[in-house]
Amino acid sequence: MNLYPAWLRHLLRLFFKLLYHQFAWSYDWVAATVSLGSWKKWVTSVIPFLDAQKILELGHGPGHLQAELLRQGRFCVGIDASPQMSRLASRNLTRQGLSPRLVTALGQQLPFPSGSFECLAATFPTEYIADPATLAEIHRVLTDGGKAVILLLAWITGKSPLHRALSWLYRFTGQTFEWDDRYLAPLRNAGFQPHSEVVSAENSTLLVIVLEKIPVQFPQNSPKLL
Repeated sequence: MNLYPAWLRHLLRLFFKLLYHQFAWSYDWVAATVSLGSWKKWVTSVIPFLDAQKILELGHGPGHLQAELLRQGRFCVGIDASPQMSRLASRNLTRQGLSPRLVTALGQQLPFPSGSFECLAATFPTEYIADPATLAEIHRVLTDGGKAVILLLAWITGKSPLHRALSWLYRFTGQTFEWDDRYLAPLRNAGFQPHSEVVSAENSTLLVIVLEKIPVQFPQNSPKLL
């Protein structure tokens, strides 16, 4: 969805690429700054939607969601395209006495067998999440009836001058917009039953997209294989 000018889109793409790779060490500081300290709470807000034991996280970042899921005894795997971010997350999890399961890979080429996970999570993903190849891979690795939980957007709703300034910055950079469920149509075409959920948080509102995998239905009169 091209919701803001091409020049700004290219600039933001470069910024996120640097933040996820060469400057991964600064990710937590930047995220905390632009969210006024709410970033970790935003990321972990998807946990109530992840009602399963086998979970895959796309774009695990520094590993905050991984840490919470591992503490709950879940079997979770994280993937990220950035080797720098994978090393950072591995260090963070190990320091907390947790055993990370992290893989460096692309969302468009998930290195897992079909039906490997009951749930998939992605928090504030970049443009790759809308790539048809990514959606096809998400559909493939989920079990029938499994679901993907995508934390897509955050709106700043606080009334202080700082909150208002941050809200304007989000709008200016295209990090938020007027949501319409019509945007879910491509997700239906990808084999999901999608719906949106609005989550209230302190001084903010979050938009979560839940994609339930629709099992492939074969005609009743289709020939049986011996």
